[in-house]
Amino acid sequence: MSTIKVETSPIPGQKPGTSGLRKKTHVFMGPHFLENYVQSIFDGIGGVVGKTLVVGGDGRYFNERAIQVILRMMAANGAARAIVGQSGILSTPAASHLIRKRGTDGGLILSASHNPGGPDEDFGLKYNGPNGGPASEGVTNRIYARTTEITSYMISEAQDIDLGTIGTETLGHMTIEVIDPVTDYAALMEELFDFDAIKALLSSGFSLRFDAMHAVTGPYAKAILEETLGAAPGSVVNGTPLPDFGGGHPDPNPIWAKDLMDLMMSPDAPDFGAASDGDGDRNMIVGKGCYITPSDSLAVLAANAHLAPAYKDGLAGVARSMPTSAAVDRVAEKMGIDVFETPTGWKFFGTLLDAGRATLCGEESAGTGSNHVREKDGLWAVLLWLNVLAETKQSVARLMSDHWARYGRNYYSRHDYEAVDSDMANGLVDSMRARLGDMAGQTAGGLKITGADEFSYTDPVDGSVSKNQGIRIYFEGGGRAVFRLSGTGTEGATIRVYLERLEIDPAGMDRDPQEALGPIIAAAEELSRVRSETGREGPDVIT
Repeated sequence: MSTIKVETSPIPGQKPGTSGLRKKTHVFMGPHFLENYVQSIFDGIGGVVGKTLVVGGDGRYFNERAIQVILRMMAANGAARAIVGQSGILSTPAASHLIRKRGTDGGLILSASHNPGGPDEDFGLKYNGPNGGPASEGVTNRIYARTTEITSYMISEAQDIDLGTIGTETLGHMTIEVIDPVTDYAALMEELFDFDAIKALLSSGFSLRFDAMHAVTGPYAKAILEETLGAAPGSVVNGTPLPDFGGGHPDPNPIWAKDLMDLMMSPDAPDFGAASDGDGDRNMIVGKGCYITPSDSLAVLAANAHLAPAYKDGLAGVARSMPTSAAVDRVAEKMGIDVFETPTGWKFFGTLLDAGRATLCGEESAGTGSNHVREKDGLWAVLLWLNVLAETKQSVARLMSDHWARYGRNYYSRHDYEAVDSDMANGLVDSMRARLGDMAGQTAGGLKITGADEFSYTDPVDGSVSKNQGIRIYFEGGGRAVFRLSGTGTEGATIRVYLERLEIDPAGMDRDPQEALGPIIAAAEELSRVRSETGREGPDVIT
């Protein structure tokens, strides 16, 4: 093996977002693009000499080829060891667990999460730190700064490593350990949950359907749900990870997991349905005829987590991203525990989890997790739901209705306007920002505005400040509209409009959410003019 120094120059557009860098696959495959970014990661974390990194991804197109490049660059930069999932596969929560269990110096996770995969679709890469969580803003800023000044990168000239065979190889002075991607994660789940109780539930005639969406959780779900817990063969569908996710969009919501939703709303529905996303960190929960919003799922899990062995002593606190509904706040208030409202991005939960201030965390974008790792975890959420159902012996719908009766119902929805021209999207937000100081006391959509601001967050652990995290508008009676530009897409901008209204009258808790939110929807359009400004008849996706 020989090591070479390749001259290069900065490539525009390598600023990572809340979940690393995401671009079209062909962009990542372009000359020097991947190599520049990987070297910038290494330089941004102070080098990798003598370090151990976990490497793996969701199996999307270019995943294994990119890993071969990363391994050669690690060796050339003096890394001591790489721990790699077999065939380059590691779900994001499994990678987080592996980083923590093995005490590594972090990891490189190759994924664009819930975005489509394929030669013409999306690819992504992010660095997770030694705590197993996404890089802090400070580290991310150093990585980005390095991308703007890079002049060379180091890479080894060597044959490809056999990633299909479990075992140990060497690349120069670096050891490469190829591991089964499922084993360690499955063992952790068995520590957290009462597998005997879940087995008893599944052997009692309780049926389930888990849609892995041809993404990374297929092997994990088959091993845990079918082989260990005894779910009927075939309970896990679309369980083979494919480079293009079978041509689908691996985002677990009612739009993209339509086959599952159709089944769960049919007379032949199983008792429980769930889906996960491209890299395994998101989830969707559905009961017979009963879709559970991610916000409600977080609240139900917080209220019932004590039924699982790992959380039997209670929760230190809970945390939610700002756009997520306040349903979990009402649970925390009754439980007498802290609730934290953070910006969007799982890294903001990391300091709270590390400091023992929070135990459960969640985002409205289908992410829930706990202090067992430093990422959201789709299959973990499914298992916690099954543990709760096993202990309460209730259906999903009954558990949800009882929850609303006790805590009230936060009607909630997210409207996405996708691939909007970036200048137009920023102009729309800037226009609203300029009017925030004058909104209180005005009326929109027949609703009186009680307050309006732009969310800013001061981390209660490290004191770091994050500004410009979304525009919030509050209405009389407990309603709220939030506006954010999302950083998870690869083309243009996505305008996300979050809509919420609290209902405490039992007679009003069984309405269609879009109908119940009608006045909030009308007010949001009047204030933002998002439909008229973008020329859209309505949102591209409603969840």
